[in-house]
Amino acid sequence: MGLFDSITNALKGPLGQMVESEVAQMLPGVLAQTNLGGVQGIVNQLQQAGMGAHVQAWINGTEAPALTPDMITAALGAPQVQQLAQHYGIDPSMIGGLLAQHLPGVVAKAAQDGDVTAPQS
Repeated sequence: MGLFDSITNALKGPLGQMVESEVAQMLPGVLAQTNLGGVQGIVNQLQQAGMGAHVQAWINGTEAPALTPDMITAALGAPQVQQLAQHYGIDPSMIGGLLAQHLPGVVAKAAQDGDVTAPQS
């Protein structure tokens, strides 16, 4: 279990929910400050890594098998993971878990707002 997980587990209840909400709200802005191309850039990278069906399900609001932290980390690549880790001030090994937990909701919200388009098959 990583530090982020430990902190989140320790903060059960309203404070823990607030921390989770903060991460989800901050994630699109953080992604926009990287060379990933924002949420749409991550959608594109996941599709190129063979995970387009997952992203499509997030956009459509349908059930999708969860992506593992390792799958997301592999799809993004080490330089992007390092960049995100530096922004959050956490160990790079924690980024995959953070994204696995929050990316489905962030992508769904961005799609509803018209900021993300579905990957082309």
